[in-house]
Amino acid sequence: MTQSIALLGAGAMGGAIGARLVATGTALSVFDPDPAKVAALVALGASAAPSAAAAAARSGAVILSLNAPRIVRAAVFGPGGVAEGARPGTLIIDMSSISPEATTALAAEAAERGLRWVDSPLSGGIPKAATGELTLMQGGAEADVAEAQGILARVAANQTRMGGPGAGQTTKLINQVLCGLGFLAVAEATALAQAAGVDAAMIPRALQGGRADSAILQEYMPRFAARDYRRTGRIDNMVKDLDGAADLARQTGTAMPLTSLCAEIHRMLTAAGLGGEDQAALMEFFKGPQKEQFA
Repeated sequence: MTQSIALLGAGAMGGAIGARLVATGTALSVFDPDPAKVAALVALGASAAPSAAAAAARSGAVILSLNAPRIVRAAVFGPGGVAEGARPGTLIIDMSSISPEATTALAAEAAERGLRWVDSPLSGGIPKAATGELTLMQGGAEADVAEAQGILARVAANQTRMGGPGAGQTTKLINQVLCGLGFLAVAEATALAQAAGVDAAMIPRALQGGRADSAILQEYMPRFAARDYRRTGRIDNMVKDLDGAADLARQTGTAMPLTSLCAEIHRMLTAAGLGGEDQAALMEFFKGPQKEQFA
């Protein structure tokens, strides 16, 4: 483990990763343009950095948790960015969800500047970050990924190197196709159960261990049934990821009719002002008369 780890991006997901790292003994230096987000991690024991360059200068590895390729590029290669302060050979671990194409370009530019790059997008969200049980899919040189896995072992229970730069991000897009369709299927099934007078909150227990069982079914059907919209993710982030999958599908000539429909439903909800809400708000798409009493 390096003496200190830098974290750039302390939003909902970055904040959860940072909190877990600090709680498990990591010396963490944090930079985010929002002082309140930095202060939340400082209160837990992290230290604040005045810039991305300063955070990198005091650390042997840098974790990125950002929201778009342009933001990642600015944080690493822009004024006051990681490249200005990082020592040669510094390992950059990008836990953002961005396109494989952008990642390949970023990794190549990092190499030109003497920096190492691993893409390590995640699945499991804030709840799994809090318990150190994230699933990470990674791309990069074998030795670099092995080093990243050692650093991230405190936040992840499953880490898999999928190939070179961008392979982790490609795998994340596939993950998001499965998740997006899964969320939508469970929301639709919840609406049907409630309309038919069945207690949807009991269905996960009834189906546990069967072919229809899944982590999404177990976690989200009770939340869908209760209209529990507490935020652990964002609908508009799913739009971004499904659009990324659509871009990859076009490049590879892959037909994805169900994913296209799923993306449009998420886009409709975003246009209706629900983009910042959790996937549980998919139930707003299925509004209609629901039976108050279950048969």
